[in-house]
Amino acid sequence: MEIFTSILALLAGVGVFITGMNLMSQYLQKVAGPGMKKLISTITNNRFAGVGIGTAVTGLIQSSAATTVMAIGFVNAGAMTLLQAAPIIMGANIGTTVTGLLVALSSFEISVYFSALAFIGVMMMFIKKPRYHNIGGIICGLGLLFIGLDLMSHSTSNDAMKAMFTSMFAYVDFPLLLFLIGIVITSIMQSSSAMIGLVVVMATRGAITVGDSLFLIVGANVGTCVTSLIATIGTSTNAKRTGILHLTIKLIGAIVFIPFMWIFKDGCVYLLSFIPEISFQIAICHVVFNVLLTAMLLPFTKYLVKLVELMIPEKEKEFSHALKFIDDLELRTPAIAVMQVKKEIENMAFLAKENLAKSFYSICHQDEKYADEINKRENQIDYLNAEITSFLIKLSPLVDGNSVSQVGSYYHVINDIERIGDHAENFLQATINMKEQGIKFSGVAIKELENMFNTVNQMFDLAIKTFDNTNDVDLLELSNLEKATDDMKKKYSISHFERLAEENCTMELGAHFTSIISGLERVGDHLVNIGYSVQNPTGNQLPRYAE
Repeated sequence: MEIFTSILALLAGVGVFITGMNLMSQYLQKVAGPGMKKLISTITNNRFAGVGIGTAVTGLIQSSAATTVMAIGFVNAGAMTLLQAAPIIMGANIGTTVTGLLVALSSFEISVYFSALAFIGVMMMFIKKPRYHNIGGIICGLGLLFIGLDLMSHSTSNDAMKAMFTSMFAYVDFPLLLFLIGIVITSIMQSSSAMIGLVVVMATRGAITVGDSLFLIVGANVGTCVTSLIATIGTSTNAKRTGILHLTIKLIGAIVFIPFMWIFKDGCVYLLSFIPEISFQIAICHVVFNVLLTAMLLPFTKYLVKLVELMIPEKEKEFSHALKFIDDLELRTPAIAVMQVKKEIENMAFLAKENLAKSFYSICHQDEKYADEINKRENQIDYLNAEITSFLIKLSPLVDGNSVSQVGSYYHVINDIERIGDHAENFLQATINMKEQGIKFSGVAIKELENMFNTVNQMFDLAIKTFDNTNDVDLLELSNLEKATDDMKKKYSISHFERLAEENCTMELGAHFTSIISGLERVGDHLVNIGYSVQNPTGNQLPRYAE
């Protein structure tokens, strides 16, 4: 019965520890996230700078997963290559060892004072000001971390638990088996920090030896990759490559270091014995493993990237139902998620622009050769509309400050883009109907339609440009072009009725002509909405057209 209650206490301690880690990481990202995003965006081709930035960011936000997500975000956005992201991932592996050093403090009497931070943090979280609320979350998470460690420590303090662990690890006293145990337990807990904390507690209580701890630590470093691998299922190629790169780095480390530690196990333990506390012996071992691994692999970064690219080749999925830039992985870092969803919306806009051009070609040339392509692309646009909306619903509660209005504007933008896609589909249907009726536009009518389309196409480029980077000059030009399309619609409607009166046009052709110029004019209205979306996220200050 005593062992059963101790095991329950141990599991509770692990749960509290992981909760504290997640809470601390969550609020650290809120406080430091935007600054960390800017820091990562300054990365150059200097590999040492990349390692330094990865280490600093992870050390500050206490989450190597969050740092990896940021790197994935910039790679997907085209702002960073995988070659530039690789050193950041290596640096993140070093930065995450800060948690192990923090855990080592639990062996001192001061841990009880750290535990009291949980109460202080909770009190601060009642303050409505975001700054104090977020700091309170960080402090509360830190306090819970030490409370979890204390629970784990007390659960392993009785003789029955010591005897159980001692006999268990005596039975599995084989390096490769210990390595696999480290992988499995870390994968289940999805936290290498929690595994390191558990190893520290058991080693400090004498339940396992320092020698056995070495192999568990290496296993924990490999096991932590499972979380990122799971998160990349169904994501973009670059996201998968990043997860595989992380795993490849850790596996190389295991292949190199396990045989060395196996052969020179006694020597390693002897060197570590010069460090007074067992908790710090394990924490330092964790640091040394990741620092040496980074130093060993950094000169071969280019070859690692090439290996991963061979393992995960690029696949062309022009019309497949897939997202290029966003997945739920980015929700861990809202600042990156906002940037990524913007790129996904731009991708959706380019698809709509291409469909508009192809469908207009069909009208002018009475050619249905692009029909299948247009329909597939339209299905992709509809898919993106639904998926981006779903992603924004998840993202909205996670953002604050200026990002709130920015995310709000995106709902309107994807709606406008989807409507443009519908107009392109209508143009294709008009082509099909005209071919069935055996009617064609005159050269004069086609010339008028081309003039209007060219203006709308120019607006499309400006709308995407202003959506990406708002510019008053471009917005003014966009508005002027929209007025020009309104004037063209009126002018060409009059010309059309003149041709009808002169019997140079039929009623059937007239209906199609009127429908097409009305559609182009409405597309122009939607483009103005997109261009002004950042300045007018809610639609209250400026009129929204073509709703």
